[in-house]
Amino acid sequence: MRKIHQLSVITGAILMSSAVFAQNPFEHYQSENSASFSGYKHYNYEQNVSTDELMKQGGKIYSSPEEIHAILQGGLKTDIQTGEELWKEGLMFDGIEPMDHMVTAANWFPRTEQVQHNEMRVTFMGTSPMIRPGQANTSIYVELGNGDNFVFDLGEASIANYIGAGVALNELDKVFITHLHVDHFGSLPYLYQFGGWNGRWEKPLTIYGPSGRNPEDGTRHMVEGMLQMLSWHQDAFDVFPSGNDIEVVEYDFKDDGGVIYDVDGVKVSHWRRSHAKDGASAYRLDWTINEEESLCFVWTGDGRPTELDIEYGKGCDLFVTEVQTELVGLASIVQGVPAFLTRYTIDTHHTSGYAAGWLANQVQPRLFMTTHMEFDPYYNNETVAQVREHWKGPYHLARQT
Repeated sequence: MRKIHQLSVITGAILMSSAVFAQNPFEHYQSENSASFSGYKHYNYEQNVSTDELMKQGGKIYSSPEEIHAILQGGLKTDIQTGEELWKEGLMFDGIEPMDHMVTAANWFPRTEQVQHNEMRVTFMGTSPMIRPGQANTSIYVELGNGDNFVFDLGEASIANYIGAGVALNELDKVFITHLHVDHFGSLPYLYQFGGWNGRWEKPLTIYGPSGRNPEDGTRHMVEGMLQMLSWHQDAFDVFPSGNDIEVVEYDFKDDGGVIYDVDGVKVSHWRRSHAKDGASAYRLDWTINEEESLCFVWTGDGRPTELDIEYGKGCDLFVTEVQTELVGLASIVQGVPAFLTRYTIDTHHTSGYAAGWLANQVQPRLFMTTHMEFDPYYNNETVAQVREHWKGPYHLARQT
């Protein structure tokens, strides 16, 4: 912070000096930069630009009133001038459209739209393996119309987005961890301590996660280590009426298709994926709304596609998998990770864009989504191109906003 502050002061002094030496900053610029230098272009800032002359050259400078109107009402339910209904089947994909109670299809305003009795709302609170401003580690929040909610993974910094979305931390009491890479559970200590302090007094925080071939590789061992790490904090918070009960449901990671949650018409099952060590666990949530309606959600977690994904994810409404787009050269420049390391990581631990599209085509979900990637223009376009090689159905990038 001290270096940044000093830089600001120095920059301010330079700007002030320019104003002192020249009544017109552009005149000063021209006198100091009148010489020509190889490789640079000189611009005369005193030259007036005629908009009329530019328009004669062709092209478009200003948007028409019609274009401005279209932009302002984009995603709205009704035309802001005529009141005409705008939402039509196919706004997103055939069979997928905004629900009638929504105010806008373009934006979501926290705490303004109640989850409907037959609705499953999925919010991506974190979407990247690399923490950076505007993108937290992976976490997916599933809300059901029966009032229940489920957290799938809780990566570092994602907890800030739950708070920003108006979710009280004491509302979060079921967390399903796919595996023990820290970018999938890094916010768990914060939720445990501050969720309890925030009023989670009547029921424990329950953590669901896979075992390992050795006890120290399982979810329970991770939670025990977390509690040791938090001993000072725990003791300090004992002056508050904190809810510090925690339970761990550690299931056998080899029990493919096993049901680990079955309450009020909601079932959560799991299966293995090919990832580090004993792999990650994929989750499928099935919600029976009534005798005629049901909804299904899948989050595969990290890993390479296997036939188990097809067997247990087949026909689900929303199928979400991770993707690592094969742009290792550009990613190396942007992220500073050696290209060979990224290449090896994708080949041995993750799902490429092409493989993600192939998997979607096998599963045939109503809507296919990919996440767990850095969202940049050069990444997004290539990801869509790779996925579309095999999957032509409804597809969206899943990113936090």
